[in-house]
Amino acid sequence: MTQTARAAVCRDWNTPIGVETIQVEAPRRDEVMIRLHACGVCHSDLSAATGVIAFPPPLVLGHEGAGEVVAVGEGVTDFSIGDRVITSFVSMCGTCRYCNAGRPVLCDTVNTALTTLPDGTVRTRDADGKDLSIFSGCGVMAEYATLHVNNVVPVTDNVPMDRAALVGCAVMTGVGAVFNTAQLEPGSTAVVFGAGGVGLNTIQGCRIAGARQIIAVDMSEEKLETAKRFGATDVVLADDKVHKAVRKLTGGGADYAFECVGRGAVAQQAYACLGKGGTVIIVGVAPQSDMTSVNTLSLPAQEKGIRGSWFGSARPRYDFPKLFGLYASGQLLLDELVTETYSIDEAPQAFADMEAGRNARGVIVFD
Repeated sequence: MTQTARAAVCRDWNTPIGVETIQVEAPRRDEVMIRLHACGVCHSDLSAATGVIAFPPPLVLGHEGAGEVVAVGEGVTDFSIGDRVITSFVSMCGTCRYCNAGRPVLCDTVNTALTTLPDGTVRTRDADGKDLSIFSGCGVMAEYATLHVNNVVPVTDNVPMDRAALVGCAVMTGVGAVFNTAQLEPGSTAVVFGAGGVGLNTIQGCRIAGARQIIAVDMSEEKLETAKRFGATDVVLADDKVHKAVRKLTGGGADYAFECVGRGAVAQQAYACLGKGGTVIIVGVAPQSDMTSVNTLSLPAQEKGIRGSWFGSARPRYDFPKLFGLYASGQLLLDELVTETYSIDEAPQAFADMEAGRNARGVIVFD
């Protein structure tokens, strides 16, 4: 069964994102085909379209999707036709040392296939029958997609699909950076650089974890107002002296600083905001050439730390249900994240709105 689908495609870096009609082939062994209901518009997709994330085009974009299974391949026992699922751009082989240590985001085997399925092939073809790569093993900014079973996670019926999709990247990345990577202690102080989709989820992760003070830093006053709704107790408009304002607000520096922008200079600012014993968590994806400079002596002398957080150090099939539980209990805000929805043919406008900072999260809906 091959399905025709409309999809957002990057043909070349730094050229407008297009919407094309593609062919999606039937699932093979250990694969499922899903009909998408929703896909979040993530800055990482834009980074792939500009070459900051150097995935070679042509590339079907999208990794933050939710839909239902419409076909299953040979050997699939965990999913059936009609199951509701969300996608995860992190898969796991289950046998390498990182998977065995419970750290699938670092999987040696599967996550090397960043633009294909784990077997190194794709199920996506353009109108001329030529292969189309897929973003992070997903390529779900399309009406249909075929993925490996390790890239899909079941979702309960009580979560709307346009909300559920966001757990597959922005929510997991932000909340996970707090709970899994930083393991923030209740009563701590935190500063979050960037109040976009990931930053807002980092802020609400700090709130849920029990931080007593959460400072949001951004260049947009509108985004800072939104940050307050997600749990920011203080806001600071970004400038080159932001660290002085943060250190004054916290009485000497923050316990945790989260960099959710993806710039080395911002990571350096975040480090300058720390108090003694504080830790910077680098969440944003910076260009490969970007560098961060810190005072080396301050690391041992003040026991400061710098850690990276990839996808919130996620264990998708363990963490996603926990996040849905937090949503069901009213602690995790998902409804408030969706500020605009688009059709697949409006995908170029969705990316333009994201670049302009108009949305907490834009979502493409296919229903």
